[in-house]
Amino acid sequence: MNDTLVVFVRSVIAFFSLLIFTRALGKQQVSHLTFFDYILGITIGSIAATLTTDLTSRAWPHWVGLLSWTLFVFILQWVTIKSHKLSKYIDGEPAIVIMNGQIMEDTMKKLRYRAEDLTNQLRDKGVFDMNEVAFAILETNGKLSVLKKSAYQPVTPKDLNLPPSSKGVAVELIYDGRVIKSNLQQVNKDMQWLENQIRLYGFQSTKEVFLATYQLNGSFYIDGYRDNLSQATDISDYNDLE
Repeated sequence: MNDTLVVFVRSVIAFFSLLIFTRALGKQQVSHLTFFDYILGITIGSIAATLTTDLTSRAWPHWVGLLSWTLFVFILQWVTIKSHKLSKYIDGEPAIVIMNGQIMEDTMKKLRYRAEDLTNQLRDKGVFDMNEVAFAILETNGKLSVLKKSAYQPVTPKDLNLPPSSKGVAVELIYDGRVIKSNLQQVNKDMQWLENQIRLYGFQSTKEVFLATYQLNGSFYIDGYRDNLSQATDISDYNDLE
């Protein structure tokens, strides 16, 4: 049989095998991807790739290996659901890296978690000032959960005894200089309204706009290609590392 055809047939087998196996495993690995889950996913993918392209051996042993690793993952999931102790041993436990505004250096050393990692993930959470943080917990999947101090937590309508208003989902009206007419009709607006809006923000044409969105509560956001910044802030510290 021609090698090209063999690779194609093996690719079909590997593709649908992975599709069936990942469906059977559920969404646990996607929603709660620990480091061990990550390694398992790479290994299963590597076996599928070998099944596809390794023409020096039969496909059957590789497929059995793929099935075996999938069964191991399924058993591991079942064990972690049934046994809380084993789940902690296998997946690990969350760790507090900031407590009452203080960084837990010893905990970070044990986790081999750098201060740079902490500041990066805090910025990802929208926290640019360490003084705002009361608690920060490093979850088992590597994500950081942050609780701000009471003074820095946003005020909600419930706090002010106000009826909450639904913002809805922002709809893109202009993307990369092009008007999305179907979305414009969806929010019951026309081109004349859109042109008036962009002129209010100092733009003469939709082609000058990189992104424009609209929410049903009337909120309008617009960003142009030209940013009127006198000087961009540089957060790099490479020049100081000598």
